[in-house]
Amino acid sequence: MTGNLPGKMLECVQWVHNMETIKIGIREFRENLAGYLESDKPLAITRHGETLGFYIPAQKRSREAELDAMRAAAKDLDEMIASWGATEDELMDEYKQIHRSAREKKRNAK
Repeated sequence: MTGNLPGKMLECVQWVHNMETIKIGIREFRENLAGYLESDKPLAITRHGETLGFYIPAQKRSREAELDAMRAAAKDLDEMIASWGATEDELMDEYKQIHRSAREKKRNAK
């Protein structure tokens, strides 16, 4: 038997994306950690020339993309509130009443 299941073909696919890393020492990494965390460059962290590990930054979203997402969410929320036929003041009053009731329940439970 070859290890393959009869009538089944097993296939393994690996996607490779080469990223150029910058080698830095562990002391430099510690001393400049904040700056490296803001960077988009992958790092190879070394001690005495031996690679200890890698820092690979997560993909950042642009500030504009984050603002666009927040604007879209706010627009959706405004439309939802309008469909309920409620004003912002009415919703805030209801929230305050719910919050007040929860506080009173917590206080009375003690």
